[in-house]
Amino acid sequence: MAQSQTTGNRSSGTSLQGLIQQLKGFARAEIALSRQEMAGQSRELGVAGGMAGGAGLLGVLSAGTGTAGLVLLLARRMPPWTAALMVSGAYAGAAALLGLKARQVVEEVGVPAPDQAVNILKQAAGGITGS
Repeated sequence: MAQSQTTGNRSSGTSLQGLIQQLKGFARAEIALSRQEMAGQSRELGVAGGMAGGAGLLGVLSAGTGTAGLVLLLARRMPPWTAALMVSGAYAGAAALLGLKARQVVEEVGVPAPDQAVNILKQAAGGITGS
């Protein structure tokens, strides 16, 4: 009888160790998923940052050509100032489009967070406490 209790304790200990190993593996998998998810979101925000930088550059170019257009306008040279204002308008339009697109991407992505991993952990915690 004493031997069956010892065997029962060993199998309980082995089962507990197996459960602990499974939980460790689960935690590692969730951390890896979180890292992957955060990397993807950070990459998208980096692209949006590049677009915002491009919008800023085009805005500066627009200001430069606008100034050149104004100077040429004051100099009363119709064809050159007309061309300068057209280029300025094109730069300003492109800057506006890039800026709007960058804003849209940032709003879609939001704050980087491992949403999938958090949901899985919440579900797992609910399963543990619910049983």
